[in-house]
Amino acid sequence: AVVRDGRPVAAVLAEPEADRIFVAALGHGATVRGRRAVASARDSFDGARLAGPRPMIEPAGRQGAILLPKVHSLALRLAKVAIGEVDAAFASANSSDWDLAAADLLVHEAGAILTSLDGAQVLYNQAQPVHGALIAAAQPLHSLLRDLGRGPRLRPSSKP
Repeated sequence: AVVRDGRPVAAVLAEPEADRIFVAALGHGATVRGRRAVASARDSFDGARLAGPRPMIEPAGRQGAILLPKVHSLALRLAKVAIGEVDAAFASANSSDWDLAAADLLVHEAGAILTSLDGAQVLYNQAQPVHGALIAAAQPLHSLLRDLGRGPRLRPSSKP
């Protein structure tokens, strides 16, 4: 990713195993294999596909969400939100700029958002390149997950 003023402005992410290249430029959308990336517009837990650390996604599973196996590449997990393969993805605390910035722009340009659990925008190239727990999803699923997360069960430890 290329970051300016704390936010990514250009991004490329490769998924060699699936022969996919994700590309995004601020204000110009995101693509994968040259096709426009569009995040899911799901607006309920029922049938929503969630990926991330189990302690973070289990509360939504009890509300009807489908809990997917963890995608161990954090950047790819978030990029799957950008193309609608995953409705929402979580990152546990202690993720680094280099794991997040490219995927953040892909998610944003595909119509979803990546924020902290309290809804704050993620800033990069700061003195400390490590972040707290994060949620990526399109609205209103993002809001539903944040509301669910206000309880203690979604708040993860620093373990993935």
